[in-house]
Amino acid sequence: MATERVTETSDGLTRERVIERDAGGGTTYVERGGSGMGGVIIGIAVLALVAIVAFFLLQSSRNDAMRTDAVAGAASSVAESASSAADSVGDAARSVTPNP
Repeated sequence: MATERVTETSDGLTRERVIERDAGGGTTYVERGGSGMGGVIIGIAVLALVAIVAFFLLQSSRNDAMRTDAVAGAASSVAESASSAADSVGDAARSVTPNP
């Protein structure tokens, strides 16, 4: 009669399963498996990549906002200068025109 003995061990990182069958031939099967740490490492790498991409997107958005504010400030300054020049021209025209 054949006997079968299964031994399973796990140290937290690896898993090993040994199956011994004694049917006259003395066949032994050893099945080893990992703990899945590769999946954890890949998950951490993906999370880091997402954080880096988010950082650069936020920086890009902030730079665009700063450019928009700079252009708006320059346009406001030009508008004020044009208004001041128009007032000066108006005052000069009034001072040249004789009063009746």
